[in-house]
Amino acid sequence: MGVVDAQRGLPAAPRRTRTLVPHPPALRDAPAPRAILVEGDPPAIRQVGSLDSPDPRGDPGGVTDVDVVVVGGGAMGSAAAWQLASRGVEVVLLERFARGHVFGASHGASRIFRLVYPDPVYVRFAAEALALWRELGAGLLTETGGVDHGDITGLPEALAAAGSPGEVLPADAARERWPGLRFDGDVFFHPRSGRLHADRAVDLLQDLTTALGGVVRHETPVLGLRVGDRVEVVTHQEVYRARRVVVAVGAWTAKLLDGLVALPPLTVTQEQPAHFAPVDATEWPAFIHRRPGAVYGLATPGEGIKVGAHGGGPVVDPDARDFRPEAGRLAALRQYAREWLPGVDPDDFAPISCTYTSTPDSDFVLDRNGPLVLAAGFAGHGFKFVPAVGRVLADLATSGPGGDRRFAADIPGRTGKT
Repeated sequence: MGVVDAQRGLPAAPRRTRTLVPHPPALRDAPAPRAILVEGDPPAIRQVGSLDSPDPRGDPGGVTDVDVVVVGGGAMGSAAAWQLASRGVEVVLLERFARGHVFGASHGASRIFRLVYPDPVYVRFAAEALALWRELGAGLLTETGGVDHGDITGLPEALAAAGSPGEVLPADAARERWPGLRFDGDVFFHPRSGRLHADRAVDLLQDLTTALGGVVRHETPVLGLRVGDRVEVVTHQEVYRARRVVVAVGAWTAKLLDGLVALPPLTVTQEQPAHFAPVDATEWPAFIHRRPGAVYGLATPGEGIKVGAHGGGPVVDPDARDFRPEAGRLAALRQYAREWLPGVDPDDFAPISCTYTSTPDSDFVLDRNGPLVLAAGFAGHGFKFVPAVGRVLADLATSGPGGDRRFAADIPGRTGKT
C-alpha cells in the first residue's frame, strides 16, 4: 500500500511508607540507538555510505516494506500511529521498552490539561486537542477547572480572544473557593482545565492503532536508521524499509538522529515532582503558580496532590538515570508546599521521577526532513496536545499540511512562552 496523500473531591490519603523505583537493569541492557548515514539523502542530510553498505553490527535477516514506521511508543508516537492507521496508512509502531514502562515522559495517572496560554498558537493547538480528547472518550480527561496565579498578565485577554473566556477572582474569593491553595493576588480561573490520565491514553492509542490494522511492537529497540530515498529501520529481529519514519523518542532524540538532521539544542533533565497527602477532602483544581521557578499541581486520585517545579532539574543521560530525588530540590518542593499549599501535609509525600526534553525556547519541534518526521522538545508541557500532535505528525508523514511553522526545526531564534 502506498502512503496516503491526502473528580472533584479527593479523599484524604492515609500516611504511608514510600519507596523509590529502583534503577531497572533493562534500561542499561538495551543498546543505544545509532544513526547510519547513507547515499540518496535529500540535500538537508549529509551523504555518506550506501543503503547496500553492510551494517558493522550485522543485519538480522529479512526486510519488511511498510508505508510508515513510528519509532517511539510514548504518547506522541502512539498518537501518530493512531492517526496514520485511521487514515488507512500501513503503519508499524516500535517501542524500545515493555508496555507501561516508566523510563520516559508518558507514564503515570495525571497530566494537566489547559487551554490557558498567553500565546494564541498554543491556545488554538490546545483547543484542537480538547476536541480530540473528547472524541477519544471517557476516562482520559476529567475537567476539574484550573487556576493560574502569580503573573497572569495576558491570560484573560488571550482566552477571551480565542472565544473561551475565564474568570478573574480576587485572592480572598479564590481562597474561599479553593482552601487548599494560598494566593497573594488575582487568580485566573478557566473551567476547561483538568486532568489527563497518561497511562490510559497511551494504552488506548495503541489499542486503537492495532484495531485499525496497524502493528505495535514493544521491547523492540531500534539499533539505527539508514536514510536514503526511503529509510531502513534496523532492529534485532528485522529491518523495516519505510517511505517515512516518524521519530518520537523523547529523551533519546539526539542519540538516534545525531548526524542525520539539524535540530535545535535538546536538553534532557531529570525532574522530580511528588505526590503530597491531602489533609482533607478539599476540592482541587489544576493549578499553575506563575513566578520565577514556576510550580504546577493537580489531584491524582488514589495518590495525592501532585506538585512539581516546572523544569530546572539536573541534566541527565536517559540511559544512566538513577531515579533518585536530589535532596535540595526535594527540600525546596516541600518548603513550597508548607508556604503555599495549606491543603497538603508537606511531611507525607512520595517522590516521582520523570524527564523533560527541552528546546532553548520551550517550543516543540514538529517538522519533516526528507523522509524523516520529527517530534521532540515537549518540555514538560506537551502531553495536553497529544492527539493534535498525532494529527500534525500524520500530516507530515503523508504530505499533508502539518502544523504551525512555529514548530519547524530550522527556525533560528525561536521564542515561546509556556
